[in-house]
Amino acid sequence: MTAERIKITYATLSADNETLHQLYGAGLEKAKARLGQYHRNLVGGRERDGEGTFEVRSPIDSEILVGTFAKGTRKDVQDAVAAARRAQSAWFRLGWEKRLEILRRAAELISERQMEYAGLMAIEVGKTRLEALGEVEEAADLIRYYSKVAESNNFYDHPMDSLGDAAVHTRTILRPMGVFAVISPFNFPMALAVGPTAAAMMAGNAVIFKPASAAAMTATAIAEAYRDAGVPDGVFNLVMGPGDTVGEELQTNPGIDGMVFTGSYDVGFALYKRFSQRFPRPCIVEMGGKNPAIVMPSADIEEAAEGVMRSAFGFGGQKCSANSRVYVHRNVHDRFVDALVAKTEKLVVGDPLPRTAFLGPVIDQRAVDRYEQAVTEARRDGKVLTGGEHLTDGALARGFYVEPTVASLPASHRLYQDELFAPFTAVCAVDSLAEALRLSNDNVYGLTAGVYSEDPAEVQQFLEEIEAGVLYVNRRAGATTGAWPGVQAFGGWKGSGSTGKAGLSMYYVAQFLREQSHTVVG
Repeated sequence: MTAERIKITYATLSADNETLHQLYGAGLEKAKARLGQYHRNLVGGRERDGEGTFEVRSPIDSEILVGTFAKGTRKDVQDAVAAARRAQSAWFRLGWEKRLEILRRAAELISERQMEYAGLMAIEVGKTRLEALGEVEEAADLIRYYSKVAESNNFYDHPMDSLGDAAVHTRTILRPMGVFAVISPFNFPMALAVGPTAAAMMAGNAVIFKPASAAAMTATAIAEAYRDAGVPDGVFNLVMGPGDTVGEELQTNPGIDGMVFTGSYDVGFALYKRFSQRFPRPCIVEMGGKNPAIVMPSADIEEAAEGVMRSAFGFGGQKCSANSRVYVHRNVHDRFVDALVAKTEKLVVGDPLPRTAFLGPVIDQRAVDRYEQAVTEARRDGKVLTGGEHLTDGALARGFYVEPTVASLPASHRLYQDELFAPFTAVCAVDSLAEALRLSNDNVYGLTAGVYSEDPAEVQQFLEEIEAGVLYVNRRAGATTGAWPGVQAFGGWKGSGSTGKAGLSMYYVAQFLREQSHTVVG
């Protein structure tokens, strides 16, 4: 199999194709050549400076300057909203077929530039090559899948029933809202930006995009792909900058018709509660998770330990779907813990750009501090079974490297409740599946969950009673992680999401549209 035909996803266990790694190496060199440059915001098709600048440095090594970026202002957002409103009606009138053609071209460009974009992402946020390659592939697949679903539904234009009068013709159609704001996080800087921005645009909306400042470089690559694909000026606008100015203006500006936010529960829920003012406006918020895995006596312990390890520590636990708590039946608790600890201790932590590391750095010093606080509590209130150290030897001292950590804690501990975004998982012994389900559901979050059991009745009980939107059973590739467009719908219940509809699924694009009934006589 040639490297060009290998599909890297989050369920890919390994990629030993030498040509693939050579291509990635060449892409990484292209990415390195782009470092250190100055990047502007994009408003109405024109690049513009902001008010001052901000730097992005790599969490791999603080001496690596990823780039310098224009710091957007409220005025930049206001001008972007005006530009988007001017451009949106023509974009809609272009027709859905033409919009999909342009966006599919963007998907192809993203795929063609996969190695370079993955290299940029790896440097900027510290992903390993498989993680970065998988995310770029996912971003392109999101556009392809959403386009396919919309096309197969005749872009949501359907005839309705008649009451018997042949002269009366009724249809239901979905129409765009107008202008959407998209605020994306650092941890999936391409997929969680391309997914909502592309869905909004294929629906006929215009977009103002605010990325996490730590992922500004990836945001400029997304803007580049859209521009090169032919997205018209003003339909996609990029305004980088802090939440208290750029983000605040996006939340309060009356010219914004809808909002997509991915980030923390506290910020997302506050935004959700205040976004609608004069009348309700759609607010699609994905607010993280505290995702449980359950291991029962009939489980394949090797499979369970592998799945938990991969979901707990992939990308340093900096995933809303990370497996950060594990409820293990007492009969197999010690055997499972021994297997998990053994696998964890074999993981290589270090610079993610070479092929050897499984874990790169966490994103910044605040993440290190959050990790160290959790470790301190675990040592005080329970036991750290492996890990627990901030790694500062040699070149690691210039980055943000911590050990993957497994802890044993009482079931009532706050570390089973609070999202950490760090490579830390807590294990608790339980006496029954009912107890495991009760503890799993006793949380504000409800994003993903997994179970390991060979008992069909236990599996069915888990599927019926767990309060989460994304479920996995006996999955070696990841106990709670690894969703893919068109394969697993990805959306949260309770405090993990606002709409009850998921990304990566056939219902996503419709969230950027509103229904209208047409009854025409004659």
